[in-house]
Amino acid sequence: MEEVINPIQLEGGYCNSLTQYSRFLTREVKIGNIPMGGLNPIRIQSMTTTDTMDTLGTVEQTIRMVESGCDYVRITAPSIKEAENLANIKKELRARGYQVPLIADIHFTPNAAESAARIVEKVRVNPGNYADKKKFEDLAYTADAYQAELDRIYKKFTPLVKICKEYGTAMRIGTNHGSLSDRIMSHYGDTPRGMVESAMEFIRMCEAQNFYNLCISMKASNTQVMVQAYRLLVETMVKEGMNYPLHLGVTEAGDGEDGRIKSAVGIGTLLADGLGDTIRVSLTEDPEFEAPVAKALADRYEKSENLKVEIESGTNLSNFNFKHLTYSPYQYTRRITNPVQQIGGHFHPVVMVDVTGQNLKDPYFLNQLGYNYSAALDKYNLSDLACDLVYLGDELPSFSFPGNLKQLYNYNTWLNLKDKHNCYPLLNEREFAKAELKDEVLNFVSINAEEFNNSIIQQFNNSTVVILETVAENGMQNQRAFFVALQQQDIKVPVIIKRTYRDVSPDQLMLNAASDLGALFTDGFGDGIWIDAPTNIGLPLVNSTSFGILQATRTRISKTEYISCPSCGRTLFDLQETTQYIRSKTDHLKGIKIAIMGCIVNGPGEMADADYGYVGTGPGKITLYRGKEVVKKNVNTPAALDELIEIIKEDGNWIEKAI
Repeated sequence: MEEVINPIQLEGGYCNSLTQYSRFLTREVKIGNIPMGGLNPIRIQSMTTTDTMDTLGTVEQTIRMVESGCDYVRITAPSIKEAENLANIKKELRARGYQVPLIADIHFTPNAAESAARIVEKVRVNPGNYADKKKFEDLAYTADAYQAELDRIYKKFTPLVKICKEYGTAMRIGTNHGSLSDRIMSHYGDTPRGMVESAMEFIRMCEAQNFYNLCISMKASNTQVMVQAYRLLVETMVKEGMNYPLHLGVTEAGDGEDGRIKSAVGIGTLLADGLGDTIRVSLTEDPEFEAPVAKALADRYEKSENLKVEIESGTNLSNFNFKHLTYSPYQYTRRITNPVQQIGGHFHPVVMVDVTGQNLKDPYFLNQLGYNYSAALDKYNLSDLACDLVYLGDELPSFSFPGNLKQLYNYNTWLNLKDKHNCYPLLNEREFAKAELKDEVLNFVSINAEEFNNSIIQQFNNSTVVILETVAENGMQNQRAFFVALQQQDIKVPVIIKRTYRDVSPDQLMLNAASDLGALFTDGFGDGIWIDAPTNIGLPLVNSTSFGILQATRTRISKTEYISCPSCGRTLFDLQETTQYIRSKTDHLKGIKIAIMGCIVNGPGEMADADYGYVGTGPGKITLYRGKEVVKKNVNTPAALDELIEIIKEDGNWIEKAI
């Protein structure tokens, strides 16, 4: 094998450095004429949604995907006939001058994989359903029985490995959270560790045959599970002398704003720690819309040399030891804090928005922040996306704000307020240290993660909430280091994380903020979020992005969550249209998770995290699930949504939609 990273160099057990951007060096894998891993750029890929037997349709879509930025294109091969037709697709692409490497996506069918491996540049197999069993059975295995199953799988898997070696075909061992085999589930449960061990079994089988042209993935719709699994995978591989490249993705992320934010939280968190060699953003949209999102995430780390700047020696942060973590990167635990006025403690993270520059004479502007004003009643109706705090700086409104909306003012302006009810000061470090008059119950102090005075944090008391800012390119690492510093000194002050973005488009804002802030919330850090964006972005997007990041990190649930697959040639209905229809009828069910799956492959397995499932099981037929339990089979499509709603009502989880 090639040289691998020395485990001693990995901070936290899974990355080169926790305090700077440093890409984890993996082995290079040959995939046609575009190698992956090593010192190569982060590669972009997506998957066709056409019927694989539709040769020209698949070719045309593949070309659109390449033009949109895909380095690789994946095509489903559910049976041997589709696998064999990959030859026709490849021939037509080459005739048109496109040399893009093709990847065959395999589930359940070893013979299709063996056929495809002779044609395409890479095959993807899922350890949970390739020669293994997934029947949602609670099985108990003795050590001998477990080994016997592994021996059986080895015999079924070996022919594919030999073909890949002979033809120079690469392989992705792609574990999915929801499709772990019953055998793995019996030993490890539905856990990140189970995902890792599922992949490691197949990696070891490959290495036993001296086959190393591999990349690995640990995909899940739950971003916490996804991040934890990849980190555990790296730690486990390195301990066994492996450094295979990583394929990153949040599976079934959904569509629109939610899908982009959720993907950026999971993928961006890992990219920031230097992990990831290829990306697929799974959106319930046409595949050519996926590549630009993935490219934007990758480019942020590949093109910014400033990310390589480490925390400077001599700063307050450099005094703390990050090689002995105060938190676990493999299991979510929220940092323990003492609550201050419903901020911190067991309260969900708060959302804060800057409203300076708005028309503070018009109460209707608060409609953009979830406070719908009725002039007739002179009252506000709150939506589920109503922010908790607003920053006004030195500006004064001419109307009364809602009673539960806290207002922050710069310290000197706050001092001169005649009515300080629900109004609180924001102090800088110098003001906080010297101010004789502060609010009795709640004071906010702005701290720069790179330049803070260490003596200041010793002065925090039970009325203090920190606004943690950064101006560094590698600001996430610096803010994370600040949280570690607080934990090492047992300081339990609540912290609102602030990030400022300038000269960004709306899409860039969503992706950057989800990567930067999502990474911290995923690790259990943060009691609030403040996205400071250019005025041209608009308050509604800033507010919805803030709530979207908290939703994606599972730290504050404020709306219905849709776990919808991105569609492929196996899909049995129009996934985009169906998703929008189901959303239109159920998007008021706060906290409910509904999976919308196009086929049985992405059915009960991939929707492991959902409360309810809507799964295509045949032309015009839908099977409905409660969790992993089949409730109604083969329902005619026109009646399927009504039947799903009835199941939700039976469980007492339905509420009528407000008009």
